[in-house]
Amino acid sequence: VTSATKTNQKLQDVTSNINVITAQEIEERHYTTVTEALNSLPGVSFTANGGLGQTTSLRLRGFDSDRTIVLIDGIRQNDLTGTSGATLEHLMINDIQQIEVIKGAQSGIWGADATAGVINIITKEAQKGLHGYASQEFGQFNTSNTKLGLSYSNDSFYVKASQSRLNSNGFTAKAPRGADIKQFEDDGYSNKTTTLKAGMHINATNKIDISHTIIDAQTQYDTNIYDPGFVLNPIKSANSIIDSSTKDTFSSINFNHIDSFNELNIYAKKSTFNRDYPLGFTKAYDGSVKEYGINSKISYLSDSFLLVGGDYKKFEHTNTPLPSVYPAPSPIEKKAYINKALFLTNNNQFKNSMGETILTESIRHDRYDAFNNKTTGKIGLLHKFNNLNGLQFSTNYGTAYNVPTPYESFGAYSPTNQDLQPDSTKSFDISLAYQGFNATYFNNKINNMKTFNSSTFKYDNLEGTSKIKGYELSYATTLFDVLATNISYTRTDARDNADFSLERRADKSIKFGVDYYGIEDVHLGVSGEYVGDRVQYAYGTHNINAQTGNYTIANFTANYEVDKHLSFYGKVDNITDKYYQTVEGYATSPRAFYAGMKLTY
Repeated sequence: VTSATKTNQKLQDVTSNINVITAQEIEERHYTTVTEALNSLPGVSFTANGGLGQTTSLRLRGFDSDRTIVLIDGIRQNDLTGTSGATLEHLMINDIQQIEVIKGAQSGIWGADATAGVINIITKEAQKGLHGYASQEFGQFNTSNTKLGLSYSNDSFYVKASQSRLNSNGFTAKAPRGADIKQFEDDGYSNKTTTLKAGMHINATNKIDISHTIIDAQTQYDTNIYDPGFVLNPIKSANSIIDSSTKDTFSSINFNHIDSFNELNIYAKKSTFNRDYPLGFTKAYDGSVKEYGINSKISYLSDSFLLVGGDYKKFEHTNTPLPSVYPAPSPIEKKAYINKALFLTNNNQFKNSMGETILTESIRHDRYDAFNNKTTGKIGLLHKFNNLNGLQFSTNYGTAYNVPTPYESFGAYSPTNQDLQPDSTKSFDISLAYQGFNATYFNNKINNMKTFNSSTFKYDNLEGTSKIKGYELSYATTLFDVLATNISYTRTDARDNADFSLERRADKSIKFGVDYYGIEDVHLGVSGEYVGDRVQYAYGTHNINAQTGNYTIANFTANYEVDKHLSFYGKVDNITDKYYQTVEGYATSPRAFYAGMKLTY
């Protein structure tokens, strides 16, 4: 894994609380979106304003989406022109090697916005020789999902290209609770994601890698309930159609040098965000994040290393979206802020008669031209016992902070909100693991938490301390060599500075999976989750408006491998046809059937 310390480590040597979703899990379950895959993990939940392509919020251990850094091959996906972090609704599953989820405060390593943790999506490397794949899926709501990939690699260079194309008529984004979604118009979605990767070995110790990803998506959605004429008419609102488009690009170039002293990386990255709502409540959102950095991993003793480096980031919002309905203030000049940082991580391994102890310490200093400077850190300890094979103990403590985006400080409704400041978090967790069983307790304290004030339509800092704490229990085992099972239970208590429960967080969840491999060349799997109490407040109050929890969803997949080149699969989402809503007034998928095939060479 690479995300825990910004350098390669074996998973068993990482002190951080981390989950890894493998390529095999992704391919067997045939997830469509990254959010679906992440939702299989303990401590992860999500809400969505409808089906495919609709606004999605992912919460890691009860934190809002904007408090988790999302990366693809190390490139930031967090959209500075919005308020919700990465646009997860547009991240499709294609050509992924693994997804690393590091939980707990990580600002001491990754800087701002790594309050809840870091999610790094790592794509597959090019294999030696010429290889390719093609897959096609058809299913409910007139959905078509096509994936293509081609790669070539030798000792001197490699090139790799992949593309996924998803088109779906979908179903209505909005629907009053209890209403039959078939009576409303469909809100369609299309997504074309293209990734290009290439690299060259200059010599035995030096190489260059480049990557470029384009996400081109079009979404139909239903009008905002605050538009005139729709406030008191949810049926009319659900039957409206508004179009939006997204075209984001993510690029990087990295120079890697390895010698007997250190491993050196020099890199440049750019994330560009372009979203347009031509008929909607707001207009265009354009911005970019430019990042330049250098780090050096220096190994010493037998199993220790020191990582030292620095980076420079420029966050720029290149326009100010203006409402199309309400009177708006005058346009504001583009807003940007600059972040310069130095960071250091030290890792040591000690072996003795009691077992093996791993200690990791990180510190980072960030300088800003728009906010106060920040120094954050993290310390983690992992001990593996010799006399009880498989027993290990770990604990982590870290500090983190979340920076307001330019839109939150300077958006159309907040031109005088320039006093909005970063909040800060202290995070602690402790874990015990033994032969497939894992128990973790986590506790987070957020000082002056930044949040949206629905009474003033601005982002404010809540004076005082907000708290998010809970625990995760999980167990995975294989029975009779043919049946793989896993189950997890998460309990979360998330409260603001006034001791009110934070909305849209489930107080508990149970996730489960059963995979059967007893028939040659066949895999059968069932997975799902139970969601406990989850409240949603009436706008501008702490009065409970809706209960969107207390339901169980299960999904089924079947895979048949004809040979090493050809396979077929089928899946059923929501096999019990459970009616539920993750956000009050927004529809979710009924039972849906899909089938597909994949060809590789």
